[in-house]
Amino acid sequence: MSIYVGNLSYEVVEEDLKQVFSEYGTVKSVQLPKDRETGRLRGFAFVEMGTDAEETAAIEALDTAEWMGRNLKVNKAKPREDKGSFGGGDRRGNDGGGGGYSRRY
Repeated sequence: MSIYVGNLSYEVVEEDLKQVFSEYGTVKSVQLPKDRETGRLRGFAFVEMGTDAEETAAIEALDTAEWMGRNLKVNKAKPREDKGSFGGGDRRGNDGGGGGYSRRY
């Protein structure tokens, strides 16, 4: 399970997060998502800790803590929702595709 870290400064780098979270245990990984179009950080990250106990300690200590001029939002990351293909679909399995014009004779 990962930890969601929100309200991050746009100046943060992976090493900054590793340093802060390592105070609570082993940091297995850090992900800093970037905007696809601008390449700019999106203001949140995911941190994976070594154990559940370390994860809990980090969440309890850092949620609402001020860091780099911002009050962090730290909690367990929720599983990613599968949003399906572009355009959605319906209960019958139709993909919603087709489009175009309908022609009547």
